[in-house]
Amino acid sequence: MATQGFLLLLPPSEGKAEAGDASHPWTPRLGAYGAVLEKSRSQIAAQLRKDKGGAQKLLGVNGGHLARAQSCNMQLIGAPCLPAWQRYTGVVWDHLDLSSLTATQRNAFTKRIIVPSGLLGLVRADDQIPDYRLKMGARLTPFGTMSKFWNETITDALVAVVKKKTVVDLLPNEHRAAITWDHLANVVRVDLVSHSGAVVGGHNAKAAKGLLARHLLVSTNADVRRTVASFKHPEYSAKVMT
Repeated sequence: MATQGFLLLLPPSEGKAEAGDASHPWTPRLGAYGAVLEKSRSQIAAQLRKDKGGAQKLLGVNGGHLARAQSCNMQLIGAPCLPAWQRYTGVVWDHLDLSSLTATQRNAFTKRIIVPSGLLGLVRADDQIPDYRLKMGARLTPFGTMSKFWNETITDALVAVVKKKTVVDLLPNEHRAAITWDHLANVVRVDLVSHSGAVVGGHNAKAAKGLLARHLLVSTNADVRRTVASFKHPEYSAKVMT
């Protein structure tokens, strides 16, 4: 199973860089999947504006974080953009650390990273995206949970782009629920396993997932499973799940 050209599924981060480039205003049609997801993105953006950005229960934050999230969600159309790999600032993305790679590496790798998003459906890591907050597990009336809302549309989009490529799945369950997996033929699901037998979770596990993603992308090994097995970490091993 060759590593060259495989696609890597990663979750977005709740933490996001603020602001962006006003010369790249966001529209629902932007990005690698904009042409097929534009209608659904527009529906969500319109509903969030109608709901004044979303209530605390929907967004899962309070105080200043809630105020920022509501403001961003109300002004999505025309909002300043950043590439997704710069917008997402959570632990996984910090440890993937695409900014430390050469421009040639980064340009190649960002085209192979695909992110299921509650607002955007699917995002490629080099897509221009706005600041926003909407989890894949959020329930937005009248659409229901975002994972259910997006499932058919983004599964079809993935099938169209994947073709015969291998897909490496590093998603948490919340984001896995947005995809109908039996429609994809060549999926390698990878999970972290604690050396100590402890439950895998929290900051350290997210950091390890970012390091694992980087390991997979930069490896010259010709086999995904061997690349997974060669991942070294003081707390975790990586395992292909069957």
